[in-house]
Amino acid sequence: MTRIAAALAGLSALAVAGQASAHAHLTASNPAANATVATPRQLTLQFSEKLNPKFSGLSVTMPKMSNMVVAVKVEVGKDGLSLVATPSEALPAGAYKVSWHAVTADTHRTQGAYSFTVK
Repeated sequence: MTRIAAALAGLSALAVAGQASAHAHLTASNPAANATVATPRQLTLQFSEKLNPKFSGLSVTMPKMSNMVVAVKVEVGKDGLSLVATPSEALPAGAYKVSWHAVTADTHRTQGAYSFTVK
């Protein structure tokens, strides 16, 4: 009976670990977090899982300008693993915050934020 209980506990742990790894996690971004860059033409966020385009997105704000929202067109990349944001006009010098949310096939939402600076 002890072996059976141990085996069931192990299987349960694997099932939970498999579910947890199905959430989208930000793996890379361009511009990178805390980077100082020239005006980027696009912002690209790379994720660990394929995104649901209907429920994934991002916003860009300028915190030092009363969180002014920057107009960007956001799309899921052709690879299905990235969010690509194209500003409607060149970003002026200043600090920016990117707030993102991502939903994958498991329907769980993950979110986060990072900052970068345009010189």
